[in-house]
Amino acid sequence: MGVVSKIALVLVIIGALNWGLVGIFSFDLVAYLFGGMASLVSRIIYTVVGIAGIWCIALLFKDSRALDVTE
Repeated sequence: MGVVSKIALVLVIIGALNWGLVGIFSFDLVAYLFGGMASLVSRIIYTVVGIAGIWCIALLFKDSRALDVTE
C-alpha cells in the first residue's frame, strides 16, 4: 500500500470517528476545533476527508496481490 493510500485511509478513519461523535453525541469535533462548520478551515478539512474517501473507493477494487509487498 502506497503512502498516499495510507494517508487517505487515516483521513477516512478520522472522518469516520468524527461522524461517530456526531451520531452518538451530536458533537462535531472538526467544527469545534476550527470555528464551526462554515469556517474555511473546517470546509477544507471536510473536503480533504471527502477526497480521501473517494481515493479509498479505489482500494476496494485493487487486486489484493498488488497490495502485498512482503517479498
